Amino acid sequence: MIDSNERPEDAEVATAAARAGADVVREMYGRRLARIDKGAGDFATAADVEAEKTILGVIRAARPDDAVLGEEGGRQGAADAERVWLVDPLCGTLNYAAGNMLVAVNVALRDGAAAVADPFSGEVFFTDGRTARVRRDGDDTPLTPTSATALVDVNLDPPFPGAPVFRAVDLLAHPRFVERFRPRVVSTTLALAWVAAGRRAAYVTDGGDLSGSVHFAAGIALCRAAGCVVTGIDGAPIGAAGRGLVVAADAGTHASLMSMIRGRGHA
Repeated sequence: MIDSNERPEDAEVATAAARAGADVVREMYGRRLARIDKGAGDFATAADVEAEKTILGVIRAARPDDAVLGEEGGRQGAADAERVWLVDPLCGTLNYAAGNMLVAVNVALRDGAAAVADPFSGEVFFTDGRTARVRRDGDDTPLTPTSATALVDVNLDPPFPGAPVFRAVDLLAHPRFVERFRPRVVSTTLALAWVAAGRRAAYVTDGGDLSGSVHFAAGIALCRAAGCVVTGIDGAPIGAAGRGLVVAADAGTHASLMSMIRGRGHA
């Protein structure tokens, strides 16, 4: 999977792993798949499981001493491993199971390289921790965030730990939000890659500390490397005490969203 006779760079490993997982997701799309119940209405499909196995195979081959934290398989590898890969093999399982192609495959080395693959466009968004690019048809192009689209993706999936102080529906109803932005809900962290790529002006979600989440780590790494503004919904840096996520293409967009969030829906 990795075309190198030497030890590959972490970004190359992340990209190859995400692409391999995306191949599985694409190949299994449209089949009648077994579901694994996770409770509270959440579930995984056989595609989630198979994609994660494939991703782990790529990582183990390139980095046998590293540990992996997968959404489906949990943590594997040495308990004291300093390097840990975070793997979300199919972000948007509900979309996928309903025949919707809005999904992502997320692979991130904690505090390092990361990749987000779109199984159906064939694009892989990746970062080495310093720069952010998208690979399309063999060509790599730098990611350039911009708020020009005025599209803001808002995650409306529960839980909502920030309520009643923060509720996404209040943000959507804010008069100045309606004047300046247009909401979108794709229900997958592929939207974070779109912020880095200039296809979304911002992304907002409730939650706790998302910096080490298998769902969000790769997208956060991409956005940071691309130069986006990344904070919690309280405007503070994300981390152990973090609260949700506000990622904006530029400081002006971030400031505007934060003023609406702090205003709790009032003009």
